Amino acid sequence: MSNLDDLDVYLFDLNGFLHLKQALSRVEVAELNASLDEIPPLSPGEWHGYVNAHTYGTVDGLNLQQIYEAGAPFEALIDHPSWFDRVKHFVGGEGTFDYAHGPLFIDENFANFREPGEAIGLHSGGYPPIMRNGFRYHGGRFMCGQVNVLMALTDIGPGDGATMVIPGSHKSNFIHPEFARHAMNPKGASVEGITGSAELFMEAGDALLFVDGISHGSATRRNAGTRRIVVYRYGPSWSNFRHGYQPSPELLDRLTPERRQIVSPQHASPDGAPYGRS
Repeated sequence: MSNLDDLDVYLFDLNGFLHLKQALSRVEVAELNASLDEIPPLSPGEWHGYVNAHTYGTVDGLNLQQIYEAGAPFEALIDHPSWFDRVKHFVGGEGTFDYAHGPLFIDENFANFREPGEAIGLHSGGYPPIMRNGFRYHGGRFMCGQVNVLMALTDIGPGDGATMVIPGSHKSNFIHPEFARHAMNPKGASVEGITGSAELFMEAGDALLFVDGISHGSATRRNAGTRRIVVYRYGPSWSNFRHGYQPSPELLDRLTPERRQIVSPQHASPDGAPYGRS
């Protein structure tokens, strides 16, 4: 059943994001954190099973890529009812070629751990336009190249390194005059202080749903402790993995057919046989 309403549509179109309060239950948050606790400390490039430690090359914290490989609590996020219908609506494409291999594809999914002094600088925005994070509404339907769901596994308040956005920037025809000063770079940057930005505080269990084309980043974490979030990035089913990962055979065997279609919507067919999974 869809939980999308007219206000969701209006605010997403206007601002480029939605704040979904308590999208995850306390039990779900506890299970996700417990699963992360079972993963040993990793350095970038190391693997734990099919989970890969990774950074974007800035002072942004550690990412555990392919986190849906980390067990059932993360598999349940693939088509979670708190956001899945909304994501399908905003990525769009129902009844068109964009649905040839299914409604959606997750091209990146990771947990992020951010420590004091870490942040991620400003990135994305309506200018310069690129297909992957494009935003369009035409002919009565949304067509967004990528819609992200960012889930808080810890409370994120002042000083905790909250996600920051520039509302409406997904439609901008110009680059922000202060963009370069706050942009992602190897030495680190944050979005704090840039004109027009909003810091989005979250309680554990909240989720932010946003088009990747909105200018976004984070504040610097200044408090003790670790900020924990999980991000799933959704796009049309013809997309491909951002970093070249592939789901493991073990994961595909465990998933429901519906989740398998989202994780692996296309299948190689060197002998010319029809695509798809029976």
